[in-house]
Formats: sequence, structure tokens, C-alpha cells
Amino acid sequence: MEPRMSSPILPEMPPQAPRTRRGLGSRLSRLLLRMAGWRLAGTLPNVPKLVIIGAPHSSYWDGVWGLLMKSALGLDINIMIKREVMDGPLGPILRGFGLIPIDRKAAIGVVEQMQQRFAGRERMWLGITPEGTRKHVERWKSGFLRIAHAAQVPILPVLIDFPSKTFTLGPLQHTTGDMDADLARIHALFHGARGKHRGT
Repeated sequence: MEPRMSSPILPEMPPQAPRTRRGLGSRLSRLLLRMAGWRLAGTLPNVPKLVIIGAPHSSYWDGVWGLLMKSALGLDINIMIKREVMDGPLGPILRGFGLIPIDRKAAIGVVEQMQQRFAGRERMWLGITPEGTRKHVERWKSGFLRIAHAAQVPILPVLIDFPSKTFTLGPLQHTTGDMDADLARIHALFHGARGKHRGT
């Protein structure tokens, strides 16, 4: 079944989705997206917690258009980033966009850190790039699966397609505990999506 096409910027916001207050930044983001021709296809799920995976991730522009879409929608989506980046001069600005620092040297691993964050919040949407890099990889990293499985939350695939300038929301996916099978099943959903420099 093909995903329902939503309005270019503002689909219906589900009641349980985590939100931010819309203001000047949100209006500016909507304007920039309309001028650039980017749109959102599909339906936002009505769930309070999930892991969002966006692919193919082949350019810094993926993040730029993604953050603008997030701002335009008024969605409170947390995005993982290395702590070293957050400690720099851009830290305060990045935190304003919902980016959260990951301490890879902490006593507990990244999966445990995210599991604790999910457990401590009533609503949380977490964004991850499953490739883990802008370069082509033969196999996706399984971190997003392990986080979703540990936190017992579903996964929302978001296909990034530069030729059509579309973010397409796929159907919610649930982990089974079989990481290899889950990874292959979810990866197949991204077939045909084309990033700025490559496909998946």
C-alpha cells in the first residue's frame, strides 16, 4: 500500500507525538522548505515513543533539510550526536534543535544511555542514521535496532529522496529479537530511495 501523500509541510499532528512550541523559527523553516520544494509524504504515527531512522545519509544536507522539517512540523525529535561536537561553539545552537550528546567513553554503553532516556520520559522520538556515516557501507549498524529493542519502542523508517525532494514515512516496524532478520527486513524498505550522492 502506497503511503498517503500529506501536505508539503504540515501533515496532521497526532495527539501523542512529542511537540515543541511553534514560533518564528517554525514559520521560517516552513518558508525555506516551500521555497526549496521539499515535502513530507505519509502519516505521522500516533505513538509517544519511537526510534526514527533516516536513509540514505550521504550528505550534510540530509541533516539541514531534516532539521528544517522537524522545526516546521513542531516535532520534538531528539537526534544523537557525538559529545565532542556538542562541547564546541555550536553546542548551544545544536541543543536548541534537540540534539543530544552521546558519551562513548561513559561507563554504560550508548544503548543503555538511550534506554534510560526513554524510560525517564513520557514521550520521546529519537532520530538515528542507521548507516552511521555519509559514505557507502555494505551493512547498516545495528545500534538503532538494539536501542529500539531494549526500550521496547517501534521504529519509523524515513526515506530521504533527493530527486523528488521528499521525506517519505514508512510503516512502523517492531523488533523481534532476531537482529539479522530485522535488519534485512527494514533495510529492504529503503529500496529505490536516492540520497544526494547515492542510494542505500
